[in-house]
Amino acid sequence: MFRYIAALVIALFAMPASAQNAQVPQSVQQMQLSFAPIVKRSSPAVVNIYTKRVVKERAMLNPFMNDPFFGQLGLGLMGPMRDRVESALGSGVIVDAGGQVATNTHVVKGASEIRVVTADGREFEAEVALNDEKTDLAMLRITPRGAPLPAIPLGDSDAIEVGDLVLAIGNPFGVGQTVTSGIISALNRTGMGKTDYGYYIQTDAAINPGNSGGALVDMQGRLIGINSMIFSRSGGSLGIGFAIPTSMVKAVMFAASHGGKIVRAWSGLQAQPMLPDMTEKLGLPSSGGALIKSVNPIGPASRAGIKMGDVITAIDGRAIQDPEALRFRLATVALGTPVKMTLWRDGKLTDVTMKTEAPPEKPAADTSTLQGRNPLSGATVANISPAIAEEIGETGQEMGVVIMSADSGNAKRLGLGRGDIVLSVNGTTTGTVQSLKDVLKTQVTQRWLIQILRGDKVSNLMITL
Repeated sequence: MFRYIAALVIALFAMPASAQNAQVPQSVQQMQLSFAPIVKRSSPAVVNIYTKRVVKERAMLNPFMNDPFFGQLGLGLMGPMRDRVESALGSGVIVDAGGQVATNTHVVKGASEIRVVTADGREFEAEVALNDEKTDLAMLRITPRGAPLPAIPLGDSDAIEVGDLVLAIGNPFGVGQTVTSGIISALNRTGMGKTDYGYYIQTDAAINPGNSGGALVDMQGRLIGINSMIFSRSGGSLGIGFAIPTSMVKAVMFAASHGGKIVRAWSGLQAQPMLPDMTEKLGLPSSGGALIKSVNPIGPASRAGIKMGDVITAIDGRAIQDPEALRFRLATVALGTPVKMTLWRDGKLTDVTMKTEAPPEKPAADTSTLQGRNPLSGATVANISPAIAEEIGETGQEMGVVIMSADSGNAKRLGLGRGDIVLSVNGTTTGTVQSLKDVLKTQVTQRWLIQILRGDKVSNLMITL
């Protein structure tokens, strides 16, 4: 109905003035268009989320420490550490009448106390059922009491189109539940750098601080996205907001209801973007796609016949524009589900079927915390496997030793961190945790050369102990 009316309005503006003047509303309903019925259906399921975090800070014994002039003279005296409570607010959406609430990870991260307040004023203590930083989605659990909880119906985020009308509902700046309207400005936005599985819906409906975790709904009052972030130079809305599609929300909901652990489908593929000259060279009829640069020989993609140099253009009929889209689509597929992958190979399109599976821990992790007088003491390391790569984020490495954490000792002082890969020590390649421990134990020296891979950059660290 509303899509029809929007099209009618556009058509009227495109007509000559005389034709426009000849068109008049035909009913009271056409004269009194309103989003109110949609808001009444969906807004009761949108909640306010209040959190408290305990942060440690060092007390200042000298009040002049905050003054730049006195501070540079060293007149500030620092006292003992103390706890300080920070309060924050955000939004959430009741997605299940049993008490499941969807929000953003960054809304509840580190919170020692979480309160959920419904639109009708009821207040609940909430606990985190699942916190998935890779998607910036969190699932909270509250215990229903009193009136039934008003869950919002979930829509199909793959069925929406650019130009569709949408509403954003949340609690911006803590002023209370607020509804803003707009359209879908773009789909499948990737490369935003906020999450590992960024694949956002873009909207011009006003989204501001406090809206995070709130609902993006369609004209049937169905949830199509969780509002997550904005592009802004001032902190306020500039009409460029981003929401996480419900296709990913459903996957995280399922995991929260089945053990609280996410195990995403593994393909064994490494891909890179298609550049314009590659598209022309390979003869693709259109731009986009994910160019396969490596295939794990023990992975399901290899068994499906996918080869290095293939270009994946679609999964189950949905276009793949880049490697981020490939990762997103696979992350929303349930384990054990066969997926149809459309490839460009040898100048033509071909379809293969791949059955998704959990990433294996091969080789075994052999997780160890390094000790002794060496630059890596205090680091917890593990052998790289598909399971470990999924846990820490794609490493691009098929084998080697990865740092899982570096919270103490020399490793922390050197600035090493989660995801760093140890390539060699004093010129000796360290392909496994055991070989790394052996070389660290046998080296009798005060000078060390540690080769580290971080992202795509190799660094050589010269250390004297």
